[in-house]
Amino acid sequence: MFPVEAFERTILKFVAIAESLQLPFHLTGGSVSSAYGEPRLTQDIDIVVSPEIAKVRIDDLVTHLAVSDFLFTESVVRRAVQAGELFQLLDKVESLKLDIYARELIPGELKRSETLELFDGVFLPVVSRTDAAISKLVWIDKGSLRSRRDFRSMFRNCDRQQQLAIRHHASNLKLTRLLDEVVSEPDEIR
Repeated sequence: MFPVEAFERTILKFVAIAESLQLPFHLTGGSVSSAYGEPRLTQDIDIVVSPEIAKVRIDDLVTHLAVSDFLFTESVVRRAVQAGELFQLLDKVESLKLDIYARELIPGELKRSETLELFDGVFLPVVSRTDAAISKLVWIDKGSLRSRRDFRSMFRNCDRQQQLAIRHHASNLKLTRLLDEVVSEPDEIR
């Protein structure tokens, strides 16, 4: 188990790089699911970066990473950014892993980011509540069992307007039946 301060230090190292490159980003995944739904342990930090800006600034990104506390493989980072895929960074000081997604799972999600106080006095961009729920639904459709409980908790913590927006997106993605199935499941095994 990592202390909260380790997560903060690791995130802020990446934030400094992204801000110096003017690379739009937001946090997503388990850490944000905890903020929007039910708290749970997470072993890594998920971040979405602008695929367009990452491609344009790839040389600068690699240069900044090379002088940072992050371990990475340059060819993997370059390939992932070009293909709009995931690459990983390991903070060699904190031993925490960052999963960096050089693509938006939900089109336009970076434009809808919200700002939350994730650490005392530290406000950062995070995926919107609606986009977080939709992304969990997409991961469930891909076979993620952990995302089922996350989705139920997030959905139940949404107001009526947010739930309607989630249902609208689910309909567009042809995931309405899955949404209804997951929402109706009990949280506890009986």
